[in-house]
Amino acid sequence: MVSVVQNVAIDCADAYGLARFWSRVTGRPLHPEDRPGDRETQVMLAEGPVLYFNQVPEPKAVKNRIHLCLRPETSRDQEVDRLLGLGATFVADHRNPDGSGWAVLADPEGNEFCVLRSASDRAAMDS
Repeated sequence: MVSVVQNVAIDCADAYGLARFWSRVTGRPLHPEDRPGDRETQVMLAEGPVLYFNQVPEPKAVKNRIHLCLRPETSRDQEVDRLLGLGATFVADHRNPDGSGWAVLADPEGNEFCVLRSASDRAAMDS
């Protein structure tokens, strides 16, 4: 007997607003019943668990102990630029001169996430 991961829960101050950001990041829709002002919202990912946003009264206080890692369809650097344009902030640069590594960004409420190399980035390194 095992358990299945149903969702990845993200505490936040504005559930609907943060879900809209992550919907644009992933290109996936919000749950069809979600509306502005809802205290709980979901982004319906194509595969795996949903991203579940839960409005809480306390602000984020420390570094995330768990975070999302994104593998973009475009190059890592193009995706970093796109996400910054959507409202993410740059936190840390772990990209290496040889093309390996990742970038750490934060969503509009300060939740950190990583942008990894894309398949094309990895293939270019292996050539």
